[in-house]
Amino acid sequence: MLIKNAEIFTGRSFLHGDIRFGETIEEIGRIDGPADLDAGGCYVIPGLVDIHTHGAMGEDFSDGKPEGLPKMAEYYAAHGVTSYLATTMTLQEPVLKTAMEVIRGAKRPENGAKCAGIHLEGPFLGYAKRGAQAAENLHKPDAGMFHRLNEASGGMVKLVTVACEEEGGLDFIREVSRTCTVSLGHSSADYDTAVEAFACGASHATHLFNGMDPIHHRKPGIIGAAFQAGASVELICDGLHIHPEVIRMVHQLYGERLNLISDSLRCAGMPDGDYELGGQPITVKSGKATLTGTDTLAGSSISVLDALRNVVSFGFSLPDAVYAASTAPARAVRLDDVGELAVGKRADMLLLNRSLELTGVIIDGKKLAI
Repeated sequence: MLIKNAEIFTGRSFLHGDIRFGETIEEIGRIDGPADLDAGGCYVIPGLVDIHTHGAMGEDFSDGKPEGLPKMAEYYAAHGVTSYLATTMTLQEPVLKTAMEVIRGAKRPENGAKCAGIHLEGPFLGYAKRGAQAAENLHKPDAGMFHRLNEASGGMVKLVTVACEEEGGLDFIREVSRTCTVSLGHSSADYDTAVEAFACGASHATHLFNGMDPIHHRKPGIIGAAFQAGASVELICDGLHIHPEVIRMVHQLYGERLNLISDSLRCAGMPDGDYELGGQPITVKSGKATLTGTDTLAGSSISVLDALRNVVSFGFSLPDAVYAASTAPARAVRLDDVGELAVGKRADMLLLNRSLELTGVIIDGKKLAI
């Protein structure tokens, strides 16, 4: 397929030209031959990569329901996400094992996104910073349990969040970082402990500021340690979890290490109302999800494409926003074949008009009907 007359994202900027591809990208530049699609000057960007999403359309990956997977995959694709990590909650090992087995068996629907792996957000978290994670299901960091769950998934775990200050946390990181990306989150770790955790092999921080101590001029905590260590970091850019000015500050500090995530729950794509998250009731009002009867935020109802548009409205350049929603997260969790428009990479891409409205989704070289 040949798309002509496009503004093509090249990793740092946009190039006006053409892009030819089959399942993978074959050529970018000025290309002779008739166009299969004239982009009319629209942006062509990499498909977005969401490394932290629990669900959408009334479904949740922790449910362990095979019938829910196509609904979520189709939602993601319709909102510009071409690859995602199915993210689970803090639950008991048998429940997580079932979820791993179900996700392992997922088949990409014709008009759906690709499951590129699994993010275990727990159960290896700290009590004080558990947020919307169920306290009764918390578990000390346990490499044996991690390996059992990863085996049940068929080796699909690409990211695991851990509270490094918990007993066995550093040993867990030394062991598990050989298998997947280890992230610090839902943690009360101080700066020195977090620095040691990054030295042991952690390389990422889960939803920065949320589920950890705030940065203080004498207590930099995980936020300061991540900066010092050169770790990648996530932000939920829904305008509720993080103030826009802080988002701008983080971008200035972390640069290309910033990852936009949705942290979306089953309420994404659904109306306001009452829902469930990891066995706990949540309420969604005006798009804001909280544990029912509290002010505790419980994930979001946005997509990564929403986050991209939000950060552009907060002052990011479009190239920086696209990079943070595609290339950066792919690199953070070691996905080598997606997140970039480059020869040899998977032909996963989006067409956006100048208002950043989605006009086309292509996965593995095939245009989806969305």
